[in-house]
Amino acid sequence: MKRSILLLSIVFMCFSKEVFSQSYSWNKLPQIQKTSFKTDTFNILKYGAKADGITLNTKSINDAITACSNKGGGVVLVPGGMWITGPVEMKSNVNLHINRDAVLQFTDDFKQYKLVEGNWEGRPAVRNQSPISGTNLTNIAITGTGIIDGNGDAWRMVKKDKLTETQWKNKVASGGLLSDDKKTWYPSEQSLKGSKIENAGVLLPGKTAADYADIKDFLRPNLLVLTNCKRVLLEGVTFQNSPAWCLHPLLCEDLTVRNVYAKNPWYAQNGDGIDVESCKNVLLEGSTFDVGDDGICIKSGRDADGRKRGKPTENMIVKNCIVYHAHGGFVIGSEMSGGARNLFVSNCSFIGTDVGLRFKTNRGRGGIVEKIFVKDIAMKDIGGEAILFDMYYMAKDPVPLAGENREAPKVVLLPVTEETPIFRDFHISNIVCNGASKAVFIRGLPEMKISDIYMDNMVLTAKKGIDLQEAKNINFKNVRVIVADTNPVVNIQNSSLISLDNLQYNSNADLLFNVNGQSSGIKVTNTDASKAKTKTAFSAGADSKALVMK
Repeated sequence: MKRSILLLSIVFMCFSKEVFSQSYSWNKLPQIQKTSFKTDTFNILKYGAKADGITLNTKSINDAITACSNKGGGVVLVPGGMWITGPVEMKSNVNLHINRDAVLQFTDDFKQYKLVEGNWEGRPAVRNQSPISGTNLTNIAITGTGIIDGNGDAWRMVKKDKLTETQWKNKVASGGLLSDDKKTWYPSEQSLKGSKIENAGVLLPGKTAADYADIKDFLRPNLLVLTNCKRVLLEGVTFQNSPAWCLHPLLCEDLTVRNVYAKNPWYAQNGDGIDVESCKNVLLEGSTFDVGDDGICIKSGRDADGRKRGKPTENMIVKNCIVYHAHGGFVIGSEMSGGARNLFVSNCSFIGTDVGLRFKTNRGRGGIVEKIFVKDIAMKDIGGEAILFDMYYMAKDPVPLAGENREAPKVVLLPVTEETPIFRDFHISNIVCNGASKAVFIRGLPEMKISDIYMDNMVLTAKKGIDLQEAKNINFKNVRVIVADTNPVVNIQNSSLISLDNLQYNSNADLLFNVNGQSSGIKVTNTDASKAKTKTAFSAGADSKALVMK
């Protein structure tokens, strides 16, 4: 695998130096303010903590954090050992430091986690208190090279199709309950009950946390939630086995995440790596993600709640990260109703993710996602699309399970309203993908086409090529697609102002361009169409004048 990554990296050096039509934007990266702490150290041992794997150390750890903050801040030290604890609450000016030989193990006793009013998937919601949380804090950190374990296996439901036969039998034998169709295991009756309630946990008018007690177990917490905090550092720690999302900074400013490892089982439902939601001035670098859902995900609230909040995720740098198993390597959406802008992603590797670059939304979200810059990305063994833009997100795994059939969405034209999402102004360059189901898939809405996408200097090896639907002003330059299915290499449907400059493809391809529907303004330059058995095909009302080769 190391050799494959090295070869992909060498290809980058062969690319043209001209990578972005707006490359100057990379010179205007955000400045992130750093944390700073006193050297005073507060060892949790001095507050009565015991590393015997039995004692519940919740009070001792929180007492150390409170004492540290009250005395002006410093380092709260978790030394080597196995430390069992309930919820830990961060406070301002505290650096919670986890030693290399330490495991901060959160208890599987659900009674230790009280129901609180918080946020889930972009909406106000009731959840169990997160294992680690902090609200309205300034200058906080979690550092070290030890392990923080959320005991997520005790919380999560699991689908039978995602386990081996032996794993499934062991899970059923451990207790819990099965869904009516016997295809999903739930850890408790409360968990099963909650699964049958639409939008379970969403905080309704006039309700309080106490009103959700009968489905408490279903309301799984995120491992780490930091809300409205400023100057935050997460560095070096392994965050693993989260009940739901692993890392969730919400409405934070000046956030640095460096050299962390987010690790969840591949079957972990909602087991995202990091979800940066409505945050400003963010640096994520040198980190590794191997999780059950999206790896690096950008969010900003859902539907009317997100639009009312009106806080985009903006001014963010992502660099030198690796994503192994995940539904997407770098992801925006689908809860992006507050928008996202000025995001810079570079020098990352996606190995075995379902999708590489994944940009998803649907009607009802609203929000504008724009000024997104991505370059120098190496991908290998991508299960679905290497690059995906989709405005018909269905809240399902991006790669269907064996035997699962999915119908294409019905395409209808609707009026443009505040609920109509917008994807525009993306710049993607220097991409190598060695193996995917499809190279590029762009699917917009009839009333709001995905627009102003610039892709150049790419080598994409996949089963299928480029598929554009309901798109406008899409530009490819110096792109090579090597595909198994060459009928067609490029499909264009109901799209306009498409530019392909120096497109390279398989020799003897069956069909180079398939154009259908209301498509127009397709310009092909510096491309040898003679290598294809058939250059163009037009159907479903498409005019042969829609495509011009020069």
